[in-house]
Amino acid sequence: MTRPLIAVTTSQRSGWRIFPLVALNIWLAGGQAQRWDAGRPSDLDGVEGLIVGGGDDISPELYGMSLVASARLDPARDDLERRLVSGALDRNMPVLGICRGAQMLNVALGGTLDQDAYASHQDSRRYRTILPRKRVMLRPGTRLHAIAGAAPMRVNALHSQAVARLGHALQVAARDEGGMIQAIERTSDPFALGVQWHPEHLFYARRQRALFRALVCAADAYRCGSHQGGAVDRSADGAAPA
Repeated sequence: MTRPLIAVTTSQRSGWRIFPLVALNIWLAGGQAQRWDAGRPSDLDGVEGLIVGGGDDISPELYGMSLVASARLDPARDDLERRLVSGALDRNMPVLGICRGAQMLNVALGGTLDQDAYASHQDSRRYRTILPRKRVMLRPGTRLHAIAGAAPMRVNALHSQAVARLGHALQVAARDEGGMIQAIERTSDPFALGVQWHPEHLFYARRQRALFRALVCAADAYRCGSHQGGAVDRSADGAAPA
């Protein structure tokens, strides 16, 4: 059987260097990646899964607020990704959000963002590195906990915004030591997971590769009309991360 095709949204400016890393992780997980951005065709009917990648901050206009901190915005990308996330979930298609993508998942489902997350969470240590220095705790009983294991996880961090009020049908899956939300997930099909860090840079870590494997398993279930949560759970049971 052919590999599930996963669309990956990127910035027009920096996607050339980000996409190859995400594509590598998808390939290692058994899928195949296709790059999308605001200047490329984007037809959800031609793919089985969606990754919303990292990049610039999301405009607060999308969640009914005004800009209160300096940020680099990309309105065309905002419009594209909100439409794609909504369209994917309407189709029951699985979604993985990476950093900005986790925030877009939340916003597309009616949630809000904290534009200056480290001012609001002063006990959260601020890092700006692709190295795994930030410690996050996974919430027991969540799908992320089943996918990546119970132990605290070391991740990287490049963000300034974070999830504030949760969107519809989402729950918190991980927080850092200062209480800032670091991962969110849907509680039922379609599979949807958003992580505040960049697992594509951590492809050498089995627990990070497990996130991409979960999406690919859900995408395979989607094209077969099967239950995505069950497919992800079976995959996690068969390859429990160390």
